[in-house]
Amino acid sequence: MKYLNATNVFPDELLVEIRKYISEGFLYIPGAEKRKEWGSISGHKSELASRNKQIYKDYIYGKTVYELSKEYYLSESSIYRILNNYK
Repeated sequence: MKYLNATNVFPDELLVEIRKYISEGFLYIPGAEKRKEWGSISGHKSELASRNKQIYKDYIYGKTVYELSKEYYLSESSIYRILNNYK
């Protein structure tokens, strides 16, 4: 992304309106396209959802939080957080 001088891009009337909100400094104008959700492109979000569902199933079938934390390399508090999302 490169910086542009607003006086070279916008008409004077628009600059007057913009200066009512910000007199000077840098202003970021995001693109018009909508941002994608985190992990939607790489598939990481669905992988975590699948893992969390499996953790819940394992817990329901009798594994302890300690066992789950060792099996999935997560802290016990992380396991509790995952389980609380399914209650």
